Amino acid sequence: MATRPEVIAFDVIETLFPLEPIRQQLVDAGQPGHVLDVWFSRLLRDAFALVASGGYRPFGDVAAAALRSTVGSALDDDAVRTVLAGFAELDPHPDVEPAVRVAAEAGLRMVTLTNGTAKNTRTLLRRAGIETDIEQVLSVDDIQRWKPAPEIYRHAAHSTGVAPERVALVAAHAWDTHGAHQAGLTTGWVARLEDQVPAIFATPDVVGNDLVEVVRDLAALPPE
Repeated sequence: MATRPEVIAFDVIETLFPLEPIRQQLVDAGQPGHVLDVWFSRLLRDAFALVASGGYRPFGDVAAAALRSTVGSALDDDAVRTVLAGFAELDPHPDVEPAVRVAAEAGLRMVTLTNGTAKNTRTLLRRAGIETDIEQVLSVDDIQRWKPAPEIYRHAAHSTGVAPERVALVAAHAWDTHGAHQAGLTTGWVARLEDQVPAIFATPDVVGNDLVEVVRDLAALPPE
């Protein structure tokens, strides 16, 4: 039985901030909208291949390479940079600010844990008006290990000074909550992208249809 966490570590892209606006940027650059889905899947695939083979490249490098391999020569370097800049221009899902308020009122500490950069994440948090609520912005750049490698989740526990089981990773990706579970963290999954958690992954400790429900249920877990 999971216990009440002391810290919530929010995933960032798609959990707090939707990717959908980047689809329009691709369309504006002359690409079909479905390129976003192919590109982001390829981005994750390539990052996972790097971490599985013991390598590392930062988010911007992987994202640019994946976009170029998806569209070929259809976008020049300036267009690629413009599209990638969109990752710092996303607005939050509507349930983000209410969920942050629920966590704060429950006395839960909050950090973010992202495969992206700390700089972009801070920009997004400022845009969302929640930067002061997040005590640390943790990135895979800190230890050069992408999620779902276990080291990045343990980095969240080490950085906040609490035991892994007292950190709850909250994400919209089932592979992300599975990775956190394998590293000993508590997990909360929000059903933004999928109707259910694939059976191959560990069942999250908390499941919710929106972020507020997930945070409330994490706060309601027994203290011991």
